[in-house]
Amino acid sequence: MRNFEFYNPVRIFFGKGEIAKLSGIVPVDARILLTYGGGSIRKNGIYDQVMAALKGFNIIGFGGIEANPHYETLMKAVSVVKEHNIDFLLAVGGGSVLDGTKFIAAAALWEGTNPWEILSRKNEVSVEKALPLGTVLTLPATGSEMNGNSVVTRWETKEKIAFASDFVMPVFSILDPEVVFSLPQIQVANGIVDAFVHVMEQYLTYPVNSPVQDRFAESLLITLVSEGPKVLSCRTDYQAAANFMWAATMALNGLIGVGVPQDWASHMIGHELTAFHGIDHGQTLGIVLPGIMKLKRENKKEKILQYGERVWKITGGTADERIDVIIQKTVEFFESVGIKTRLSDYGVGRDIIPKVVDRFVKRGIVAIGERGDLTTADIAKVLELQL
Repeated sequence: MRNFEFYNPVRIFFGKGEIAKLSGIVPVDARILLTYGGGSIRKNGIYDQVMAALKGFNIIGFGGIEANPHYETLMKAVSVVKEHNIDFLLAVGGGSVLDGTKFIAAAALWEGTNPWEILSRKNEVSVEKALPLGTVLTLPATGSEMNGNSVVTRWETKEKIAFASDFVMPVFSILDPEVVFSLPQIQVANGIVDAFVHVMEQYLTYPVNSPVQDRFAESLLITLVSEGPKVLSCRTDYQAAANFMWAATMALNGLIGVGVPQDWASHMIGHELTAFHGIDHGQTLGIVLPGIMKLKRENKKEKILQYGERVWKITGGTADERIDVIIQKTVEFFESVGIKTRLSDYGVGRDIIPKVVDRFVKRGIVAIGERGDLTTADIAKVLELQL
């Protein structure tokens, strides 16, 4: 196992009825910007719960944050923050609202010439301060409720870029599994695959003698395989929703990633598919991960075989035969929850390949992946495999 430093200060309030605790954890004298998405929280009653809990608080609402939060929209929120001297942000929504709110928190106090630098120059500059924020999670998927990560889309240039900072970690997050009951099937499906691939990005690399992290990761994968379909088949199964929600949070709160190599190639490639074609994030991961497993089956051999044995109970046959079955089982799982795994399933053809490759070249990215050996030529092969 490698050396590591682990820090996670996010206070979690988990379970039914926990939204009512907002009045005791949001600063009483705060000037609050409440951020949300397209308005579903007004239809499913979550908005009313939040407002009831915060009755008498100084709140300004900002809605309309997109499923892939747009930089242009978020900068409008930054203007509201400055105009009204907002000093606390409350994000009520899924990962996109939470990610967008983290950017707002950082951009509002950004002292550089252009807040886009937080994303475009993330390897050269860093976030040094941000407004405090809390979250009420409405869609399990990204783990954004318990980490300092954020992904933002610039609609004007069709770019989707991530940044990370401890300064944008939520002060608290409220996770009420009952919010899952009213979610559309496709959002639940996306969330299942998103959480699954988050685990795989930190697990499916190469061994470094880290049994604690491996076993934690495998337990999350097994839980998602078991509980995900239950959530889809019975939308009011509280226990299944709770297990799914907590697995999605644990998948990316940093714990399983300490002391081990991490990949993230599926996410980097997937972001470009969303940027160019608007494919849902979970769907892009369902497309890309199987392609990477196929192309890098030798480099990832030991962990693929371990994953197959411990998660799917695949032990018979030669190593190559087992790997074939393991990849197929992964694809079958994604498709069983409603996520197609081919570019053609989304009306995307071969012409996307040079566009994605060119994006990496223009950013000066020579190679990605846990070994730094997935070249731009390899990225083209991955997408070719998934046509």
